[in-house]
Amino acid sequence: MNKYQQFSNHLKEMPDEKGYFGKYGGAYLPPELVAAFEEIATAYQTICHSAQFINELRRIRKEFQGRPTPVYHCERLSRLNGGAQIYLKREDLNHTGAHKLNHCMGEGLLAKFLGKKRLIAETGAGQHGVALATAAAFFGLECEIHMGEVDIAKQAPNVARMKVLGAKVVPVTFGLKTLKEAVDSAFISYAENYKDSIYCIGSAVGPHPFPLMVRDFQKVIGIEAREQFFDMVGEMPDAVCACVGGGSNSIGMFTPFVGDPVEIYGVEPLGRGEKVGDHAASMRFGSEGVMHGFNSIMLQDKKGEPLPVYSIASGLDYPSVGPEHAYLHDSGRIHYVYATDEQAVEAFYKLSRYEGIIPALESSHAVAYAMQLAREMKTGSILVNLSGRGDKDIDYVIERYGDGKQYL
Repeated sequence: MNKYQQFSNHLKEMPDEKGYFGKYGGAYLPPELVAAFEEIATAYQTICHSAQFINELRRIRKEFQGRPTPVYHCERLSRLNGGAQIYLKREDLNHTGAHKLNHCMGEGLLAKFLGKKRLIAETGAGQHGVALATAAAFFGLECEIHMGEVDIAKQAPNVARMKVLGAKVVPVTFGLKTLKEAVDSAFISYAENYKDSIYCIGSAVGPHPFPLMVRDFQKVIGIEAREQFFDMVGEMPDAVCACVGGGSNSIGMFTPFVGDPVEIYGVEPLGRGEKVGDHAASMRFGSEGVMHGFNSIMLQDKKGEPLPVYSIASGLDYPSVGPEHAYLHDSGRIHYVYATDEQAVEAFYKLSRYEGIIPALESSHAVAYAMQLAREMKTGSILVNLSGRGDKDIDYVIERYGDGKQYL
């Protein structure tokens, strides 16, 4: 058995009944929330095998979200890098402009099944907040989004969209005022309101069953991309690539490919460099620890407290990573690499100018590494998950980098 075949049953075997991917995952919860999460887990295990639920989700994806999203060949960008051919899975064309709606609509359906009236969540870049506000409007539910003040200032367009959709945006004013603190704030609110609310986590992190649920709802990305790429090219890509913060877009892209003879690259944010507080590269600099109710690889101090993190991409500045990613890292199946702020901004401008596609700063990290990999490979193909569009980032990037001529 080769290194690919041993993962052929990964989706069925992982996680185990307690929510562990090897030693990572689980549910580390205060006593008052144990019953609430067990309720969610039981409900999900019931409806995920329900033909009625699956058919309704498929209808929503087709008629409301606009799925399937296409795969696109970047001919000019590939030529610019003089190496392997670069393809994009266009999740930026999913309704609301990113992959987040894939799991938000599923979580909204679950909330309706449980008879809840409110969706509570955190957001960093605002894409999850917009997607959840969209799901709440679709299903006729209340919506409460917790967002750090730093990210609110950076992501004003998405804040406005959430409010237009009817969501209550709760500014988080403690700590670094970014994604980690937004998760803390959302958990506090959920603990106080769990009887009539459901917590809809924004990535493949958190206590069981959320890493499982988000993976299952997001794997539509990789399932579609795998079939579409083969139809276009007649073979599997040589490499698959996606950005990794908490890891929802990447786990959705990667898991359908783990049993195939394909190299897989998860791209973390190295930010301004290797100094503590200048990056959010959990896999490269982290160690095993528990945060936000799950065991994984995290950036932590000697006392086990989360370290400060940073990325130009608000959706990536999280001091841990989903437990399935941690397992796949330790197993050696997936390569976890990195891109800096500068590399991401360069990719942002080059994809915009050479292909007419403005990417989210999060997705720009994956494009940046794909450009580097294309030059190294020289031949073959790379399939990148373009997880979101860059409308939300344009003002921020132009204010700091001008027209981007220095990168072209």
